[in-house]
Amino acid sequence: MALREILRYPEPLLKQKSVPVTEFNDELKQLADDMVETMYDAPGVGLAAPQIGALQRLIILDCSAKDEPDDLLVAVNPEIIAAEGDSLEEEGCLSVPGYWANVKRRATATLRYQDTDGNFCEREADGLLAIGMQHEIDHLEGVLFVDRLSPLKRSIFRKKSVSYTHLTLPTICS
Repeated sequence: MALREILRYPEPLLKQKSVPVTEFNDELKQLADDMVETMYDAPGVGLAAPQIGALQRLIILDCSAKDEPDDLLVAVNPEIIAAEGDSLEEEGCLSVPGYWANVKRRATATLRYQDTDGNFCEREADGLLAIGMQHEIDHLEGVLFVDRLSPLKRSIFRKKSVSYTHLTLPTICS
């Protein structure tokens, strides 16, 4: 395993769409392992492959509390196949350090994905895990959480982000 650099806004690679994974091999497993180590080190609750410069459809999430056992989800080619309800929760991102905002998402989500061996799986979620699934899949589409803000809030973010591109700030969550 190896720590990878987390790309930060306004890195253009973060705005590109990821390609589906077609080969389930040791390289994919190594990428997933590196992502897990990088996410836990950051520390964060989720990470998408584009955030470390790999334009592949791979996300990882662990939304367990610090006093609970890890609940790691490694999802290849993930897609939301069902979602219900509305949620408005504060989000942050390892690629947008130092900025948080309320984002409207679906309250529950069912994720269909493959594991690193290519087996198909489904997982239902609510709360932080459902939000994290949607957040990380957005990364695979080249969408950052700040792209989901109102035009006024995006404008405020962009003005503030000029200083972010010149500073090294600690990262709190994905």
